[in-house]
Amino acid sequence: MKKRLLVLLCIVLCYAFVFSQKITAKVVGVKDGDTFVVLQKKKEIVVRLEHVDAPEKNQPFGNRAKQFASDFCFGKTVVVIGNGKKDRNGRWIGEIFYNNQNLNKELVRNGLAWHYKRYSKSANYADLETAARKKKVGLWRDKDPIAPWNWRKSKRKKVQNL
Repeated sequence: MKKRLLVLLCIVLCYAFVFSQKITAKVVGVKDGDTFVVLQKKKEIVVRLEHVDAPEKNQPFGNRAKQFASDFCFGKTVVVIGNGKKDRNGRWIGEIFYNNQNLNKELVRNGLAWHYKRYSKSANYADLETAARKKKVGLWRDKDPIAPWNWRKSKRKKVQNL
């Protein structure tokens, strides 16, 4: 019984270590509102923010989201916490923290990103988006804001029709 418990404990600890990663790195690039380049031990790592989807650069509020993110952390040393997973583009998925503030949540709170419900079931992010919508902050001031995933889909259709 004790041996099984010890094995189970080892598995849980290994799982937590492998699938939860925390790094400290300097932000050296802001590609858009939800994609960053950080430098850790002379190695560049591309980070895609977890739980959120910010407007594309050529979409309304896209530049504002990028500027907000840049003001928040560009050139600063941040903590990136991820679950060890990468997206289909090889980007590390995680949350960025600076001075104990969560950039991902601040983007949603300020109406500069959607809660990306397709990939996140977080009630906290859902609540932040609902509050931003009610206050009509950021992109929620627009009469009919277009979610980035729909924006990208419409752009792909236009390219296919050419």
